Amino acid sequence: MDHAADTFRTDLMTITRHVLNEQSRHPESRGDLTILLSHIVLGCKFVASAVNKAGLAKLTGLAGETNVQGEEQKKLDVLSNEVFVNALVSSGRTCVLVSEEDEKATFVDPKLRGKYCVCFDPLDGSSNIDCGVSIGTIFGIYMIKNQDTVTLEEVLQPGKDMIAAGYCMYGSSCTLVLSTGNGVNGFTLDPSLGEFIMTHPDIKIPPKGKIYSVNEGNAKNWDTPTAKVRGEVQVSHGWFITQIIEIHWQHGC
Repeated sequence: MDHAADTFRTDLMTITRHVLNEQSRHPESRGDLTILLSHIVLGCKFVASAVNKAGLAKLTGLAGETNVQGEEQKKLDVLSNEVFVNALVSSGRTCVLVSEEDEKATFVDPKLRGKYCVCFDPLDGSSNIDCGVSIGTIFGIYMIKNQDTVTLEEVLQPGKDMIAAGYCMYGSSCTLVLSTGNGVNGFTLDPSLGEFIMTHPDIKIPPKGKIYSVNEGNAKNWDTPTAKVRGEVQVSHGWFITQIIEIHWQHGC
């Protein structure tokens, strides 16, 4: 995709336009998911702005609390959580919210309830804020059958029942990746427009990658098949290193 040529395009596919197009594929839709996603997008814009000025606004320190994972909360963690909780509740389309930053689920006031449950991490990787590397928001949306009598058990649904999911990564640019069940698309925030513009349509995982990247710090918790694959990769990597060393020796290096 020629991003330079897209700079002066006037017919831009914004995330709002994309979601509305997806909605039109379902004539029976009332637009509830569209409204909910628009509030999530707004939350992402707010957090993107806060991340960009975190150092100046003194939002990089600890807030003095820990989350449900036992991690120390940063000030930006707390702010981001409040932003998303408020955005999701005010949408009028959610009935229960599950945040990594809160010990208990948030059940929306019956007067403001909708039919969706949103599970999210408002700011994943926040321990890296001080380092200036990428951090992001992760979210998944489920539908609840009976919003008036919703229980925590109804939130524990398999991933295949997810209505929509995505993440927003805050870094040198702000990128939001979204799927509503019909492919995966990436959008980049244009600060001059204040809009997410589609820059990575129809994202797919390549049949074969070139990078071995995994958090080996959790290797002791992996199941047997995963550990076996890791072992095979390490053996292959070890053979490759051995060949390099032998070549260096042959050339007197």
